[in-house]
Amino acid sequence: MSNALKDYLASCQTRVEKALDARLPKANLLPRKLHQAMRYSTLEGGKRMRPMLTYCTGKVLGLNPEVLDGPACAVEFIHVYSLIHDDLPAMDDDDLRRGKATCHVAFDEATAILAGDALQALAFETLANDPSMGASPEQRIKMITALTKASGSEGMVGGQAIDLESVGKQLTLPELENMHIHKTGALIRASVQLATLADPDIAPDIANKLDHYAKCIGLSFQVKDDILDEESDTETLGKTQGKDQNSNKPTYPALLGLKGAKEKAQALHEKAIESLSIFGTEADLLRDLSLYIIQREY
Repeated sequence: MSNALKDYLASCQTRVEKALDARLPKANLLPRKLHQAMRYSTLEGGKRMRPMLTYCTGKVLGLNPEVLDGPACAVEFIHVYSLIHDDLPAMDDDDLRRGKATCHVAFDEATAILAGDALQALAFETLANDPSMGASPEQRIKMITALTKASGSEGMVGGQAIDLESVGKQLTLPELENMHIHKTGALIRASVQLATLADPDIAPDIANKLDHYAKCIGLSFQVKDDILDEESDTETLGKTQGKDQNSNKPTYPALLGLKGAKEKAQALHEKAIESLSIFGTEADLLRDLSLYIIQREY
């Protein structure tokens, strides 16, 4: 990771942590247990990859970070809700997330379900009403529509459904990619789209190039996750290592081998970089971020 990216990502993480804290219900607000679970699962953990993508894209477009705090929080609220529900006994049945007990283990299953539901609602409330965004009603509607589609049956939730149906099955490469374009890639694309939608004057070709970049890194992110699930360890990952393999889930290494999966990640990175060819140095952070995604260790 370049020093420039390291410094910028650290500043983004600090910024979004404060923004999330300010927008979450206070822990002593009734119902206390629900609000404590929401804060427990959201704060002090995770790479904040999706909010960072929103901020990095905004930097390319010359946007003030303040107008992106709401969108960055909204996409993270959706991501955290998805993690809470993904870890439930009815889904992946995990007891470790971001280096600490999963929400249903730290609290209980019913509270975890409700915390996820509430975070999902909070994401859309944020896009609709957050005063710091300075967005027009039309922009807000477009943002809500983009995040809704990325989160629902044609996006993340649909991808999760395909994932559950695919346990024990041998998928083709196009089928595996289709699953992850929805499950992982849709929300990563939305992270970039929310930033482009915050710019009322953006040219369509600029928005399209940034969207294609996001599509490429959305897939490369999942390929790398699959690689780490085999090569890393539980302490480094902050979640149970080998879970997908032990659950007999289709993964890129299982389909392509580790060498093939690494080559796939590199090819997607190169396509992402190609998408940014119309930009100058203002897009260097996005270029560095794509490389970081395939080189990260957790």
